[in-house]
Amino acid sequence: MEPNELNEEEHAGTKRDLNSPENDTAATEATSTAQPEEAAKRQRVDEDSSSVPKPPQMNGGKMHSVHRSSAGKTVGGGKRFSAPPSRNSPVEGEDSSDDEESSDSVSEDLPRPGRGKGGGKMFSSKMLARKALTISRQNSDSEESSGDESPAESAKPGLASEPPSAPANAHPAQPQNGMPSSHVSANVTPSPRVPGTPNAAVNRPPVSEKPDYVLKYSLVGHRKGVSSVKFSPDGNWLASASADKTVKLWNAYNGKYDKTLEGHSGGLSDVTWSSDSRYLATASDDKTVRIWDRESGRTLKILRGHTNYVFCVCYNPKSTLLASGSFDETVRIWDVYNGKCIRTLPAHSDPVVALNFNRDGSMIVTCSYDGLIRIWDITTGQCLKTIVNDSNPSVSFVKFSPNSKYILAATQDSTLRLWNYHTGKCLKVYRGHLNENYCCFGAFSVTGGKWIVSGSEDHCIYLWNLQNKEIVQKLQGHTDVVLCVDCHPLQNIIASGSLNKDRSVKIWKYDC
Repeated sequence: MEPNELNEEEHAGTKRDLNSPENDTAATEATSTAQPEEAAKRQRVDEDSSSVPKPPQMNGGKMHSVHRSSAGKTVGGGKRFSAPPSRNSPVEGEDSSDDEESSDSVSEDLPRPGRGKGGGKMFSSKMLARKALTISRQNSDSEESSGDESPAESAKPGLASEPPSAPANAHPAQPQNGMPSSHVSANVTPSPRVPGTPNAAVNRPPVSEKPDYVLKYSLVGHRKGVSSVKFSPDGNWLASASADKTVKLWNAYNGKYDKTLEGHSGGLSDVTWSSDSRYLATASDDKTVRIWDRESGRTLKILRGHTNYVFCVCYNPKSTLLASGSFDETVRIWDVYNGKCIRTLPAHSDPVVALNFNRDGSMIVTCSYDGLIRIWDITTGQCLKTIVNDSNPSVSFVKFSPNSKYILAATQDSTLRLWNYHTGKCLKVYRGHLNENYCCFGAFSVTGGKWIVSGSEDHCIYLWNLQNKEIVQKLQGHTDVVLCVDCHPLQNIIASGSLNKDRSVKIWKYDC
């Protein structure tokens, strides 16, 4: 059967099988009853069409299915979890135009429809449908490129391209990179700005507010120097550890004395709170770690295993583990419930003087007089990273930032450094205080501003702006080395403790 006859049968909507014997009989009868003129005309048409190459076999609808598959491409290769397309990735307008060009190229390879009765009507109808679809897509592409879309529509990634710089008398530029220039919602009118200039909010320098902490309470009671002060996570209590072998508990808001925890046979170097503020742990020169109940003041467990002074201690965020660092150069990980040591890390070649868990408790950071900062995997006990400064000063304190992305380290060259431990790069350096002989604590203050806080050997407390490293306040009031500081988790309150000539705990407040 010739192509034109197949088209005629399909166009007529016939449901019969064209290859069936019944159809062959009907075709023979129709041929025998045809008029001579029609037979001659059909013969001429057949001769004309015989010179045309025979087209590929196409059942009804196949061309449409090819068109749908090409026009229905998904940006990013159709991967369900692929990242949003970048600027160089194909966008919707470009993708559809390319697909339409490929569809047209397929149609050009098809033979030109003949002029017989009903010839070419199937191809013509499909070409018209595709042409209408092409026109509609071109119109939609032109509407997208006109820049009249709403901010919600223009928020699709990869749809906008960067135009050249606007002249001084031009209107404000349309949102670029899929983000409104003023970062406002579609229902809010952006604030006016000078045409051709960047958004003023972007170039506005940050407000350099400085804190104004003042001394509120001086807490006296320890008989020797104060070695560590820590606020409870709920903010209600302040614990102070001392070389007089005791821990004293104070009300964090009014400084009222609560109780004293006694039991160690050596001076204390550190104290830490459990996450629920119900328990405390202390590190002592008697080579033990003790766990205390805050409410009763009783010792719950004594952790033995270190062979020298225990200098630092810290709970993990879930308060199921305790880590302790010692002058025996090791770090021990303890199970809080049974009091057993579950892992010993040969951490450093000098006394371990500070340690801290990250926010999810998967890692611990340690430091030592050997000048090294090391990060450990709690599960495997492997050392993941070692950070060392070029001049290799003794590291006296280390702590993760609140988001656990950075590390604050104090060294005995009167310097605090903020490290990106992923890259091992020092990002910020804070100087101005004095720290050459003692292990002075540092802290992050994030309640009223972003400050770095540290004690100092010149009897003061220093506060730096975290970003620009400027000293924003210097607190004076102690009469000896300020060894320890801590920041309240909820309020603008700083606690500090001093050595033997002073022996006091001071509470500083800032009412902003």
